[in-house]
This record gives sequence, structure tokens and C-alpha cells, in this order.
Amino acid sequence: MKKIKPLAFYLPQYHPVPENDEWWGKGFTEWTNVSKAQPLFEGHEQPIFPADLGYYDLRVPEVREQQAQMAKDYGVHGFIFYHYWFGSGKQLLERVANDVLKSGRPDFPFCFCWANETWSGIWHGLSEKILAEQTYPDEQDLIAHFEYLLPFFKDERYIKVDNKPLFIIYDPNHLNEGDPHYISKFRALAIENGFDGLYVMASNKLSDDLDFQSMGYDSKISNAFHKAWVPHINKKEYISHSQYYKNRIKGLIGIKKKEQPKVRIQDAQQVVNDLKFEESNVPTYPCIMPNWDNTPRSGYRGIILANNSPELFEKQVEKAAKYLEDKKDYPEQFLIVKSWNEWAEGNILEPDRKNGFGYLNALKKILNKHSRNE
Repeated sequence: MKKIKPLAFYLPQYHPVPENDEWWGKGFTEWTNVSKAQPLFEGHEQPIFPADLGYYDLRVPEVREQQAQMAKDYGVHGFIFYHYWFGSGKQLLERVANDVLKSGRPDFPFCFCWANETWSGIWHGLSEKILAEQTYPDEQDLIAHFEYLLPFFKDERYIKVDNKPLFIIYDPNHLNEGDPHYISKFRALAIENGFDGLYVMASNKLSDDLDFQSMGYDSKISNAFHKAWVPHINKKEYISHSQYYKNRIKGLIGIKKKEQPKVRIQDAQQVVNDLKFEESNVPTYPCIMPNWDNTPRSGYRGIILANNSPELFEKQVEKAAKYLEDKKDYPEQFLIVKSWNEWAEGNILEPDRKNGFGYLNALKKILNKHSRNE
């Protein structure tokens, strides 16, 4: 059996850029929302605080080295850098990847997920405002996009499957509607440049029921976690048990209460229990999620996965590893982790003050168990 290779999504939003300065104020980074977060109800654990790495700046090479070493020590095979190409040569947050390429450091595998979606102000209550629109203007732009990516693809650290660079598409529907031949043209360019093609993977955004094969994909990331979560998201909407009963008592004794804004909260145990990985019509790689609370970005419009723990994450890793045991025909045993460092979504493997290295230890424990069984 091939070795399980965890790949963790990696957000490069931890350094100022002119666009974010303009939209949100001078010096804005992901940490801006993380540090100013407030608890929205009794018992809400906000803000969350980074532990060993602190409030880092990804322009600092030593930070990137520390992250890579930490990931490697706990069994993460590589990072999936979010990549933002909006068309007409427009990029955002490209500095980190460019520095990694130019410096040759850290010596750690990576690939790209093209986050092909329009940026709006929805994170910060400005949902009507378009900040950067995702477009697919013409063949010339497609070629420019590929030529930007080519030095990365050629880098020995870039993750490849059978001499095909791994390239993940965040929103296959958006790309298919914008340019249904984009993938085939990219593949042809890869072959022209000495590769055996591209290994194109759809993200976990869309349902596993779609026909990804006919859309040109070699594989996809499982949507199983979202599928297990959705019934609970739709079913439960409340602030907190204690607040609910306090409001009821006030109502019974005639004290007029102010209507409390609600936050959607689900119990992680129920979601993990319902988690079941299934194949689509292409190889489907399991995706696991340690935690989630995006209220630092979205306030009361956010969603909270409550009662997360390293122990629950361990159960997810075990389910994913067992699923992969039956997929001996897959070219690689990728295990996708969402995410390494999406702090404003409360979606992290990196150590925080509450759990320390708990989630990383859970990952390492199950990986070691299954490597012994091989």
C-alpha cells in the first residue's frame, strides 16, 4: 500500500498588500479579524490565540521555515497554497509563493489550488461590493497564466503525480461556464513543456455526484464532510442553551427581552459520526476538517462547529485512512486537510493556546498506526 500523504490547505493572507490596505485599512491581514473577534454568546471561545508561531508575518522566511518543519514533524506531506489569478494578469497574495520559489526554501512539497472565485466584501459585511472579479478573458491570458505557473511546476518541490503537476481547481462550475476548454488547453501546454500532462483535481466545494470526468478532471477532493454537516446546519439555529433558558425565564416573569441575534451552531460529534467518504466518478480523496468558527470574519452570519477536539479529529483521520485502504488503484494516497492556517475561520492545524499541538498529534498518531500496518 502506498504511503498516506496529507496535504493541508495553506492561506497566504498574513502580510499587508495595497488592495487590502485600500479595502479594509492600512496594515490589514488575516490577523486583523482574528485579534478583534469577540464572543457572541456565553461560552463562545473567541478570540482564539496562536501559540508557538505567534501573530506571524509570512514575508519573514524564518516563519515559513518553522511552519514547514512543524508540518513535516507531524506527518504533513505538503501544503496546498491558495493561488489567486483573476484574469488579465491580475493576481493577489502571490508574494509568499514567489518568495518560496525564488529562495528555494523551505525544502517542503507544495502545490496550488486556484481559488477561481470573485472576491466580494462578504467577509466584512460589504457583500454588494465587488473587490476583484474572476474572469477568463482570452487565450492570451490563459497562456500568461500557465507561463506564470510553469517555473513552479518545474520546481522539484512541486507535487506531481506520474510526472504531472498537481493543480487543484476551487470552483469547477465557474471555470466550466467561463471557459470549458481551459483545462484541456492547460494540459496541452504542460505536455509541450515536458510533462506528461497535468493532474487536475476538483476541490471539495461541489457535490461528489457531478460528472467530473466529463469536465476534464483526474480526481476530486471529497465533499463528504460538507454533506454530513449540511443537515445539521439547516436543522439547528440557536444562540446557546444557557442564553435560551435565561430568555425564557425573563419572558415568563414578564421582563421584556431584547431579541438576541442568532448564530448557527452544530455539534461536531454529530457531524463526525455522520461522516462517510464515497467515490465520485473520478478518484476521490478524503477531506477532513479539525475545527470551524468563521464568526471573526462574518459575525452573527457565521457558522460554528462546536465541541471540536483533537480526539474527534483523530476519528476523522482514522475514517479517512480506512477509506484509503480500499483505494489501492489510486495513483497516490492523498489525505486533504482543510486547513493549516485559516485562523479567521477557526480552521487550523497550527497550534493555538487552548489545544497546543493536539490536532497535529492526532494526525501523527493515526498516520503512524497505519504505517505500521502496511
